[in-house]
Amino acid sequence: MWEKDVDIRQIQEIRVKTNVFFGVGAITKIEDIAKDLKSKGIDKVIVVSGRGAYKVTGAWDYVEKALNNNGIGYINYAKVTPNPTTAAIDEAVTEAKAFGAKAVIAIGGGSPIDTGKSVAILLEYPEKTAAQLYEFEFTPEKAAPIVAINLTHGTGTEVNRFAVATNLEKNFKPAIAYDCIYPSYSIDDPQLMTKLSLNQTLYTSIDAVNHVVEGATSTVASPYSITLAKETIRLVAKYLPKAAADLENPEYRYYLLYASLLGGVGFDNGLLHYTHALEHPLSAVKPELSHGLGLAMLLPAVIKTIYPAKAATLADILEPIAPGLKGTPDEAEKAAELVEKWLADVGVPQKLTDDGFCEADVDKLVNLCFTTPSLDGLLGIAPVKATKEVVKQIYEDSMKPYTK
Repeated sequence: MWEKDVDIRQIQEIRVKTNVFFGVGAITKIEDIAKDLKSKGIDKVIVVSGRGAYKVTGAWDYVEKALNNNGIGYINYAKVTPNPTTAAIDEAVTEAKAFGAKAVIAIGGGSPIDTGKSVAILLEYPEKTAAQLYEFEFTPEKAAPIVAINLTHGTGTEVNRFAVATNLEKNFKPAIAYDCIYPSYSIDDPQLMTKLSLNQTLYTSIDAVNHVVEGATSTVASPYSITLAKETIRLVAKYLPKAAADLENPEYRYYLLYASLLGGVGFDNGLLHYTHALEHPLSAVKPELSHGLGLAMLLPAVIKTIYPAKAATLADILEPIAPGLKGTPDEAEKAAELVEKWLADVGVPQKLTDDGFCEADVDKLVNLCFTTPSLDGLLGIAPVKATKEVVKQIYEDSMKPYTK
């Protein structure tokens, strides 16, 4: 019950690898960040964002003022879409280089921040392309400074070294992870998230749950990633229904945002496996698919698959959303059903068939899991050996409609 003792308007500095300003009103810290950038000789930046959220949330008012106050010139690449593409990254890099940008300020959820991270790398490797970056044709060791202003409570990208982009020509959606793309500063201000729609609220929070389920059960999971998982799921279970019923309440956003931050650190340590490896082909084939919805549709089948190998861990961390599990391997079906019920209860009962996928798509999706760069690394640390047969079964189980 420690939440009752917290003043959500006290702006706290949380130190992970990235310095995070966290709390209602944290966006005001952009003034201090701009001063620090200028003191380091950064007088031009590229601002990377989506088409509208950076303004609708009010974040841009603070950022523009801080840049102007500190004599920092800027251009704004405001074309990032959900499931960002390598082509868009290259376009942003071209504009940034022509302007002479020395740093990146990314404003948005996972898509703008991941795009910003990619741009930051390519500013230091101007002869390279985003496709080369995401097909691992080189290993970056440096990037331009990154400031992340987070507008969703799901991805955790503002506190970790991961980024994702889609190559539409190949239906590849790989992930990269490099120390050089930890943001120098991040801002997590829940007040900026009170305009998220109901679906965005649900899908981003479910993303955070998936992060920690995977980070706590991979073959490189640690007590740290498991501890973070327990608290992340507890907070999402408690505050997601509240936020869904009262979208503009900053207190509920505060705790969902904290859960997301923990989730981002959790999978930075424990990494990811099945759910993300199987979702990436879904949204690579259908870029309009929300990443969090894709994860939700896969999660019960993944739980069923991995539960026998990680029964004790899963019973413990899933208690707030799947109560009563004893942590014995024979509960896999029950665990999956309880998680499926929780998802339906919060408003996400969909399965893959509801989003246009069918049995005929399965072989293509399975093939993408094993041919998309980087996904083999995720599958390789799954707690149950990832064969094509296992992956196929997860996709097939995720087609079946939810029945109460």
